[in-house]
Amino acid sequence: MRANIEDYALVGDCRTAALISRRGEIDWFCVPRYDSPSIFAALLGDEEHGCWTLAPRDGTAQCSRRYSGDTLVLVTRWETGTGVAEVHEFMPLDGGRVDLVRRVVGVSGHVEFQTDLRMRFDYARAVPWVLQVGDSDGPALRAIAGPDAVVVRGVALHPDGHVHRGFFTVEPDVTVDLTLTWYHSHRPEPEPLDVDAALDHTVGWWIGWSRRIEHAGPHHQQMVRSLITLRALSNLDTGGIVAAATTSLPEQFGGARNWDYRYVWLRDASLTLEALTRHGFLHVAEHWRMWLLRAIAGNTRELQIMYGIAGERDLAERELPHLPGYQNSAPVRIGNGAVHQYQGDVIGEVLCGLESARAAGLTEMPMSWSLQKALLEQVEANLERPDNGIWEMRGEPHMFTHSRAMIWAAFDRGVRATELYGLDGSPDHWRELRDRVRAEIDSDGVDPVTGRFVQFAGTDEVDASLLVLPQVGFCAFDDPRMLATVTAIEQNLMHGGLVRRYRTGSGVDGLAGGEHPFLACTFWLVTQYAMSGRHDDAAALMERACATANDVGLFSEEYDVDTGRQAGNTPQAFSHLAFVRAADALAAHSAKD
Repeated sequence: MRANIEDYALVGDCRTAALISRRGEIDWFCVPRYDSPSIFAALLGDEEHGCWTLAPRDGTAQCSRRYSGDTLVLVTRWETGTGVAEVHEFMPLDGGRVDLVRRVVGVSGHVEFQTDLRMRFDYARAVPWVLQVGDSDGPALRAIAGPDAVVVRGVALHPDGHVHRGFFTVEPDVTVDLTLTWYHSHRPEPEPLDVDAALDHTVGWWIGWSRRIEHAGPHHQQMVRSLITLRALSNLDTGGIVAAATTSLPEQFGGARNWDYRYVWLRDASLTLEALTRHGFLHVAEHWRMWLLRAIAGNTRELQIMYGIAGERDLAERELPHLPGYQNSAPVRIGNGAVHQYQGDVIGEVLCGLESARAAGLTEMPMSWSLQKALLEQVEANLERPDNGIWEMRGEPHMFTHSRAMIWAAFDRGVRATELYGLDGSPDHWRELRDRVRAEIDSDGVDPVTGRFVQFAGTDEVDASLLVLPQVGFCAFDDPRMLATVTAIEQNLMHGGLVRRYRTGSGVDGLAGGEHPFLACTFWLVTQYAMSGRHDDAAALMERACATANDVGLFSEEYDVDTGRQAGNTPQAFSHLAFVRAADALAAHSAKD
């Protein structure tokens, strides 16, 4: 059985990443991008679907791990009966190549290591052709299948069926470097990596980046780790920001709510943009804005709610039946059918994100503002259209209150752009549309009996996405309707001290089964508590939510409070960016005190 989700750490190069378990298993690795096919896919099956294990031969060895300072270099310390050793794992930030490095360093005594390499390309649908190609630089293996090739260097690896296995021992002052380098199979094999230089450059890059983080307040270390994680999910080349590093990790263990999150959702990317912009990274906003211009291109009527990392549009959802799924949670999916949905909130999030960049000093270009005006035309064109909502419901579309509030926010940001920043447009018309949407929400989005906001017009269900309404300025945090909504969320959506998105049993999502509390919603409630004067409740809930992070500070999508396990795709940008907003709310309260 594969490790628990919380047992995985991430190393990456801001283009892709590997997930490494506490047992020294690389169980997930897609190259050269997050949304590329995998080389190692044991995460969604077993070791025969691709895995690279590196650990002491002593089966009783104890490990602890950490990131090396404010970097994405993972250090795992192994203590055995004969000695102590560390494994330093990272991906160099070099745009010209893709390398995965596992450096083993002897600390004391002697430790014998074993490494088992099972390469399965194309989501474990292709067993590669493997050759021994060692030369004066040492032993090496070359593996080729279709368009992909890798070369693995460092120690002698001998075949045993479809696994290649090696053994070596480290002592103090002994270092052994294992490297895996991916390349296009029709191109020459890359030269061996200078690991010392690559490590120095990678550590320097991450430390230089993290030193620019602007933050003072509680939960500082988690803030830094969350922002580093968000940066790792942001592509250095294209500017696209993926929602998570994985696909098909279950929202309910053994269930079918398994989705591919390795794409760029306009909503999630916009919110990530806001989080990074608020903490000093305006250049990331500029990079993503250029990505947005390229992805949407010349016809906003063909707008999608998500794209590939370089702006690709074809993300058709399909299943991989040969993969049994994470701990037998099938199906495994690649692509995402939500790409074809209408989600009325998305343009509002985009315009809110771009306004935050303007407020931070990002100057509009003629093309960028023209795009935003065209997006407002699309909001108006779909003004009366029911949607699938922020949670990508696969049931019947509705007039979701959160979506309607984000439509309000879209027109509001258009008005503000003309009034505050002197941009051209139709402020009177946008103001009229904004006010019309507000009146609709005040009438149809509020329960007449309880006086609270509802999930959508015509229901009395509550939804955690309603916590966003004051965050975008639709109402005050202490608006009586908002306070009544919070009470309903506490009564109906809290489980084990954390917050669910909505009641799955209501049937609105069109899916069987249930799910666990959603971490972003829990952090939204922290923000609500902090901003409405419930400071003790905010601090207590923040502690509970932060306790769901794993030992190296990574949040997944959801958390199973009954078993104390992370659930859903990981690391999840939505969880980390919602944490950032909650921490900012707590910091603002601390500053007032």
